[in-house]
Amino acid sequence: MALFDLPLDELREYRSASTAPEDFDAFWSKTLDEAREHDLDARFEPVDTGLSTVRVFDVTFAGFGGHPVKGWLTLPAGADSPLPLVVEFIGYGGGRGLPHEHLLWASTGRAHFVMDTRGQGSAWGAGGGTADPVGGAPAYPGFMTRGIDAPEHYYYRRVFTDAVRAVEAARSHPLTDASRTVAVGSSQGGGITLAVGGLVPDLAGVAPDVPFLCDFPRATTLTDRHPYREIGLYLKTHRGRFDDVLRTLSYFDAVHFAARGRAPALFSAALEDQTCPPSTVFAAFHAWAHEDKAIEVYDFNDHEGGGPFHEAAKLRWMRSYI
Repeated sequence: MALFDLPLDELREYRSASTAPEDFDAFWSKTLDEAREHDLDARFEPVDTGLSTVRVFDVTFAGFGGHPVKGWLTLPAGADSPLPLVVEFIGYGGGRGLPHEHLLWASTGRAHFVMDTRGQGSAWGAGGGTADPVGGAPAYPGFMTRGIDAPEHYYYRRVFTDAVRAVEAARSHPLTDASRTVAVGSSQGGGITLAVGGLVPDLAGVAPDVPFLCDFPRATTLTDRHPYREIGLYLKTHRGRFDDVLRTLSYFDAVHFAARGRAPALFSAALEDQTCPPSTVFAAFHAWAHEDKAIEVYDFNDHEGGGPFHEAAKLRWMRSYI
């Protein structure tokens, strides 16, 4: 796919027209307060993986509504004092998979926690293990329109709450250093990373790669590729509901979480990315409130972005923060 979005010089000036609801902060404060009424109940069960250079724990903690959420915590073998912590969120449709799929960050001497995404884990990879026990109104197949009738019911309210609780769970382990925590993720994981960056005030950094869930008003009308297309297909049936849908989505737009970001950030965007169009990524980048921010641009890539080259960029960037 050739370039289809704004030219790079215009991307560097682009700002989203999306506006946050007046009660955005109150909505999320209430949501997290309700989640914290449930004991975090973080449990770390050692796993025999056959790997000699890392220790792995099967983690369960209480997320939104007290629902059990799974994750893997991976530590360098022999760690005996608190380590810098990388908390990772997963792309759309994926699950936490198997422990040996998550060795990069522990191999750098850091602790690594990867959160399972509720209800997902059956589209690619090695699967997930976290159910989403909440029902909802009629939705288009997928996750983008589940509960889209109201912010209180929307699927990503549960996911973003799980993600904040995941940071709290990972930080509760005695071998993680809460003061040196960075959130990372690609695509959906990048959007979740931005939400966490806006909801957790004391992160050491965030690294969202080609993030999803940004600038919904533009994304839903610019690309016809899934997952954003799920919203258009829902509206194809539910005629006349676009304004109501945009109101719900405004509580979950990563642009608005970015405006509350308080940590250094490394973004990435790919100029041929039809899944997460570059203008929507730049919208979140420009909104990011912390002045220490950078964006890597991959001119001729689609949604794979920088791939292993961007992993190397994150490794270099991470050294300055944890």
